[in-house]
Amino acid sequence: MCGIIGIVSDAPVADRLVDGLKRMEYRGYDSAGLCTIDNGTLDRRRAEGKLANLVKVLADRPLPGNVGIAHTRWATHGAPTTTNAHPHATAELALVHNGIIENYKALRDELNGENRVYESETDTEVVAHLVSSRIEKRLTPQEAVAEVLPKLRGAFSLAITFRQYPDLLIGARLGSPLVVGYGDGEMYLGSDALALAHLTQQISYLEEGDWVIITHDGAQIFDAQNNPVEREVRHSGASAAAVEKGNFHHFMQKEIFEQPTAVAQTLSSYLRRSDNTVALPQFDFDLSAIKRLTIVACGTSFYAALVAKYWFEHFARVPVDVDVASEFRYRDPVLQEGGLALFISQSGETADTLAALRHCKAAGQTIGVVVNVPTSTMAREADLLLPTHAGPEIGVASTKAFTCQLAVLAALAAHMAVKKGRMSREEEQGVVRHLLEVPAALNAALAHDEDIAAMAHMIAPTRDVLYIGRGQDYPIAMEGALKLKEISYIHAEGYAAGELKHGPIALIDDEVPVIVIAPSGPLFEKTVSNMEEVRARGGKVVLISDAAGLAEAGEGCMATIEMPEVHPLIAPLVYAVPVQLLAYHTACVKGTDVDQPRNLAKSVTVE
Repeated sequence: MCGIIGIVSDAPVADRLVDGLKRMEYRGYDSAGLCTIDNGTLDRRRAEGKLANLVKVLADRPLPGNVGIAHTRWATHGAPTTTNAHPHATAELALVHNGIIENYKALRDELNGENRVYESETDTEVVAHLVSSRIEKRLTPQEAVAEVLPKLRGAFSLAITFRQYPDLLIGARLGSPLVVGYGDGEMYLGSDALALAHLTQQISYLEEGDWVIITHDGAQIFDAQNNPVEREVRHSGASAAAVEKGNFHHFMQKEIFEQPTAVAQTLSSYLRRSDNTVALPQFDFDLSAIKRLTIVACGTSFYAALVAKYWFEHFARVPVDVDVASEFRYRDPVLQEGGLALFISQSGETADTLAALRHCKAAGQTIGVVVNVPTSTMAREADLLLPTHAGPEIGVASTKAFTCQLAVLAALAAHMAVKKGRMSREEEQGVVRHLLEVPAALNAALAHDEDIAAMAHMIAPTRDVLYIGRGQDYPIAMEGALKLKEISYIHAEGYAAGELKHGPIALIDDEVPVIVIAPSGPLFEKTVSNMEEVRARGGKVVLISDAAGLAEAGEGCMATIEMPEVHPLIAPLVYAVPVQLLAYHTACVKGTDVDQPRNLAKSVTVE
């Protein structure tokens, strides 16, 4: 989850390192630091808390030097303190790390006889000492790193700078991404293309097990067996412009309001307006032969998968398993021959999801990925790449990435149904017409922003909130609860409406609001029946429905939120908006940090 950047240059690097950290602060904001080499001396600046604290330290104590590394941290081992902040250093080198070194205690024991002094509680610091011990025994940096890397178990990307070698950085990756950037007389390392976008558009992605030596003159890349290898240099396409909030108060608010455009951009890649059909990217397998679909994801992406299960089973009549990525491998899943394993991730680097992908690939499954970063590790390892085109999402709580994922999954479900002969040409055209209505429907939903803001003060004082829905609205209830938890720190749970009477209804009293997601349609009456069970026990209800639904069942509710009347297919995309806005405005009333909520980070690259 942490962010890494390194620069080898003939000009001062501190300001540019900080600019890179600003682009990666979504990856972690527990602490930050940087280290440069100046006249043969390693010089560090570190600060706990957000990057702004490090900027203040640098203003008081500027950092010279033309070679350096920097890091923004999401804490795993050790509290988020200055002492635990990266870079970690010895007399010979400084090192930054993203990931977890699982065997760090055994490695520390290996060095017990050397009387080494550790200043932090982290798993990372032992790697600095392992490499440093080899440097002190007269090994070159290349030899030292090549000897240490095979000892490390876990997931990591590393960047190391050496006191005696001021024109050299070494990077390595195993399970966590690392990018090499190519400049004019200078070179770069970064956790992703966005981190380097202000420096270069020419990048190479290190592959699993790779490590790299970079100098002013270029990069020499080695594989896990220390064989020299070539990795393609490509144009990153990442925007060099700083991502700004514009007139919005928070990135999350901006990204909620970007959804009509983001979904329209995404759908334009999958729908042919000329004949109202679905057109997927080219791939080399027969979609009609798929016998079973396994969908794996984490967090918000998992709820997108749950919605998609309804679509795939309804349209294509393909049995679907949906798993949380962190549990998937450990239950030893039965994977049917001829199956498609579909992985959903905003970043394409989520550690649990990536590990599940590789498990399925080893088991002979065809691999599809729905990702927002088409150059990510998952994208590069897939048989079928389905980009979401949402653009950079900076707010930690996912919004536009979620609705764009749903748009892609709906198109894929319809296309699979056509290929399997389960959907006629006329039915496909109907699905496409409904999907093309989504951007306008999202705009109509966003028009109720002020109404939702006005009622947020009723939710903000509560300790517990329940969300309920039926069918494909049930995952939206869970997503709404997750959003509220993430950014307002209010305990919330999403339930299938019919499950209330099997236990959760015991929680109902006049201090527990119940958010009811109930568009008019086939399941409306049953959902309203469950809503009435809540009201009969003194529960306060917020009903989210269309005009017809509110007219029928809105009387007596604590509050109502009106949505446009839409086809059931696209209701999950549209009803995502009010639960996002409700969470956002509730968090604003409470004064929490909307974009960078406590304990969270955007890209989860550790298990």
